Amino acid sequence: MGSEYAIEMLGITKRFPGIIANDNITLQLRRGEIHALLGENGAGKSTLMSVLFGLYEPEEGVIKKDGEVVRINDPNDANALGIGMVHQHFKLVECFTVLDNIILGVEPTGKFGLLKKDEARKRVLELSERYGLQVDPDAKISDITVGMQQRTEILKMLYRDNDILIFDEPTAVLTPQEIDELMQIMRNLRAEGKSILFISHKLAEIMAVADRCSVLRKGRYIGTVNTKDVTVEELSAMMVGHNVNFHVEKKEAHPGDVVLHVENMTVASRAHKNNAVKNVSFDVRGGEVVCIAGIDGNGQTELVYGITGLEPLVSGKIVMQGKDITKASIRQRSLAGMCHIPEDRHKHGLVLDFPLDYNIVLQRYFEDHFTTHAGFLRRGNIRKYSDELIDQFDIRSGQGSATTARAMSGGNQQKAIIAREIDRKPELLVAVQPTRGLDVGAIENVHRHIIAQRDAGKAVLLVSLEMDEVLDVSDRILVMYEGEIVGELDPKKTTPEEMGLYMAGAKRDTAGKKGA
Repeated sequence: MGSEYAIEMLGITKRFPGIIANDNITLQLRRGEIHALLGENGAGKSTLMSVLFGLYEPEEGVIKKDGEVVRINDPNDANALGIGMVHQHFKLVECFTVLDNIILGVEPTGKFGLLKKDEARKRVLELSERYGLQVDPDAKISDITVGMQQRTEILKMLYRDNDILIFDEPTAVLTPQEIDELMQIMRNLRAEGKSILFISHKLAEIMAVADRCSVLRKGRYIGTVNTKDVTVEELSAMMVGHNVNFHVEKKEAHPGDVVLHVENMTVASRAHKNNAVKNVSFDVRGGEVVCIAGIDGNGQTELVYGITGLEPLVSGKIVMQGKDITKASIRQRSLAGMCHIPEDRHKHGLVLDFPLDYNIVLQRYFEDHFTTHAGFLRRGNIRKYSDELIDQFDIRSGQGSATTARAMSGGNQQKAIIAREIDRKPELLVAVQPTRGLDVGAIENVHRHIIAQRDAGKAVLLVSLEMDEVLDVSDRILVMYEGEIVGELDPKKTTPEEMGLYMAGAKRDTAGKKGA
């Protein structure tokens, strides 16, 4: 116990085909501190943490725990050393329950190897109560919201009693209230003597909770600062190499004709017997951004599934540009001019084992420019088009268009989806959590593209859990609570506090249920 550092990563270098993800990086985590790791998408943060957790083996460098050199060949070695990790892209078995996922690999057994689930359930419920991480232990992962999946990941780590905790973008899918709770959880864990490595793009969170912050840029170490000694602006400039505008620049909206008309829409829930969306009606016009706001799990996901064709409606009607598309297929909606940036980029946004260029043309591969009349792909055209979008949207990947989507960082996967959808020049853009997991520079860029769509007379339906994004980007806010639209707000006139009352169900505007 001679060292003041719980973990030291010294001179770590990790290479992938075409890219040096970590270039001679040194990171030192003190005992009982929250140490933030900040950097652009693709800066090498998740790779560095994956090296510490035993998912990757570095070509160069050493790792020390409590001053002693250790070798971490796989996550079992990491767990044995008391290192736990909440991954940015959840490592959950979809057909298992929440409880089964939490205890997987450390199942409590009795005589003859029989599982003692009652004991495990009791401990999980105690942990969820203690840390404010409410979950349903018996729910299947495939049926729960992204927010609850995140809570399951955190409980999985707490269940193992790890003392070095890695949080890789843990707040990306949480609501403002849940984020505040998680920040408090992290403070409590620090008070208990645990050491935390915290990856986040959200500078306000880092300033609120971290003791120190190390910055990476393009795989290289830029520096470590005490958060109390720097400003948000200084941190963002360290991260992206230039000053960032945190306010969305936009002109007054001039809404035109109704592009999307939703009437008395009801969608069933997969998680329970009640309907997730109940008799919802609203309009979205060309030239405006309408934002659906609310705490995660109040029907936003199912509302988007209904509009985009991922789930059938129980009842109601969807009309796009005067044409009834209630029973239209996903491709028919796509051809009608609907584009969708999905909430879950892995499940609904990408084919992870396809190269980037094939993912870029997923909805367009059958067009004459990309396919011959005989049905053969025009690979040269596909590659050229993909290269153009990679350049235009600053999508970073080791082998450019040939990179397998799975090998890219989460933020760059998101940028690829946004590039693909926006470049199709949609009449209606349905954007769900479009800036999830993006750095401040990329967020600024995405917001600029969304406003450009609006200014070009297109309709934008934005679904966001980010209070700042809701108030900054939208022209009209519809708040959802328990499957209903309970209020319609003007972002110029409302406050976060008023929005919070609607989101919590404490306030309800009956006129708001009618929508536009």
